[in-house]
Amino acid sequence: MPTIDASAQHQLFIDARTHNAWLDKPVPEAVLRQLYDLMKWGPTSANCSPARIVFVQSPAAKARLAPCMSEGNRAKTLQAPVTALIGMDMAFYEHLPQLFPHNPDARNWFAGKPDFIATSALRNSSLQGGYFILAARALGLDCGPMSGFDADAVNAAFFAGTETKVNFLCNLGYGDPKALFPRSPRLSFEQACRIA
Repeated sequence: MPTIDASAQHQLFIDARTHNAWLDKPVPEAVLRQLYDLMKWGPTSANCSPARIVFVQSPAAKARLAPCMSEGNRAKTLQAPVTALIGMDMAFYEHLPQLFPHNPDARNWFAGKPDFIATSALRNSSLQGGYFILAARALGLDCGPMSGFDADAVNAAFFAGTETKVNFLCNLGYGDPKALFPRSPRLSFEQACRIA
């Protein structure tokens, strides 16, 4: 594959920032659908694709989410046009006959193995959450991924009656560049990597 151009690299990584303040500009449903249709192509182990997303957008849904947030995350979550709840389906393996059809036994790799299910769901939904952020940035959206919430409360409010549990949350919209902090440093290659 060819290298993407420098402007695309800057949009996805170098210039992209985590936003905490948001412009009053809605995100249309068509853009949310386009976002998912990009992110879904990122690889997961055995194509298991455990991520499930709730796009919290309406005032009523935001009011249900607000009490689940830590104090430091509540105001920015209410201000964001959309908050995506990135969940993980703990019964993801039931979809393997559809998603991994060339191996009819793939479902049995997971069925009845709760530790393997939990590890695989967390790892792969986290991967998909990373793809979600890159897809959003590719579409010109800004992101504010977060921990800092009551997972049990989020699960009760938005995933009750399902096999899905929340992994992390991501505010989504058009960030206010005036509210950005100076960019934090990153580790150098020498600090973070080695070639074996």
